[in-house]
Amino acid sequence: MTLSKELRAFSARIGHEFSRPELLRRALTHPSISSPSRPDNQRLEFLGDRVLGLVMAEALLHADKAASEGQLAPRFNALVRKEACADIARDVELGEVLKLGRSEMLSGGRRKEALLADAMEAVIAAVYLDAGFDAARDMVLRLWGARIATVKDDARDAKTALQEWAQARGQTPPAYTERDRSGPPHAPVFTIEVQLSDGVVAQASAGSKRQAEQKAAQLLLDRLEGQT
Repeated sequence: MTLSKELRAFSARIGHEFSRPELLRRALTHPSISSPSRPDNQRLEFLGDRVLGLVMAEALLHADKAASEGQLAPRFNALVRKEACADIARDVELGEVLKLGRSEMLSGGRRKEALLADAMEAVIAAVYLDAGFDAARDMVLRLWGARIATVKDDARDAKTALQEWAQARGQTPPAYTERDRSGPPHAPVFTIEVQLSDGVVAQASAGSKRQAEQKAAQLLLDRLEGQT
């Protein structure tokens, strides 16, 4: 089995030449277009998530030998969460080669954060199965690059930080509500409101619910910190 010109270019972008091209094809096959003869990337995603976790844990330990577990954990979470994987996927233009069913293509699947993140994890697994852990580690470290060295000490995502803020003050967890959805089906814009139990609220809009929730949480955190 040989790779198409587009997949060969993608392989070059991630810096790995596959000896088993079918692994890359599977990693880029979304369930919306799978069939008995064309398996999707979900099992590879499961494996790739674990490989990424091990690579990042090892890299963070090496990067800061004096860091405590309490410092390492939020850095780790920042580097392996879906938003980070989707950012890397955009860097290597993974969406351009992602294999999707018609409905997903029409709904803007090539730009969806969750689809990009899942496929990026599947690609990591494909490299691992094709050439072993060292090859997968080399690719991850190359693609994540400076993010590892510059990840913030307090690298919690905004939703986690806001929840911890509320719990530390005896409040219930923040509530997130979708207030509006606009734009065409293939490029929707979500407006999310976050509210604390004491009535303080903030709203933000983004191209995915996850991003809008994070932005709303950050806005509220910034407001709360400005009051202290």
